[in-house]
Amino acid sequence: MTEPELVRHAADIESIRGDARDLLAGLTDDRINWREAPERWSIAECLDHLRATGHAYLPTVDAAIADARSRGVTGRGPFRHGMLGNWFVRSMEPPVKTRFKAPATFRPASAHRVADLTDAFMGLQDAIIERLHRADGLHLARVRLTSPASRLVRLSLGQAFAVLAAHERRHVWQARQVKSAMARAR
Repeated sequence: MTEPELVRHAADIESIRGDARDLLAGLTDDRINWREAPERWSIAECLDHLRATGHAYLPTVDAAIADARSRGVTGRGPFRHGMLGNWFVRSMEPPVKTRFKAPATFRPASAHRVADLTDAFMGLQDAIIERLHRADGLHLARVRLTSPASRLVRLSLGQAFAVLAAHERRHVWQARQVKSAMARAR
């Protein structure tokens, strides 16, 4: 991978992978499914939501990459992305300032095993890294896609990768808040 923007996104994903590993280290199945309150998500639900969202984004990203390759939409950065998409990326970053209700298709399952959740989440990170490699050489600002979360949100491919990373940071941060609340509740 030679494009600096993609290298930065890959570093973000690797950092998130490490944060998730640290977060899950030493936790039992009961602990990852613990909720501070019935309306709050558990650690497992935070990570399962990321798995569901990531897997919804991947086919959209795949289609955008394939279309761009077939049309020869290549370029080298630095790229300039649109203001609305940039705002959307910033709105995903922790600490959470604006809450969004997760669409039904992105709502997490309620009970998980640590091993299964870890495998699924780490597999998603591998899949995102693979897409970053496949996007190398494309014009990350001219390749556009529609967010699977809302037809109203159009992003450049570079913004889509940035949203995936910011969204993951947001929910790993949220899961850390759950872990802190769990420690206080003991």
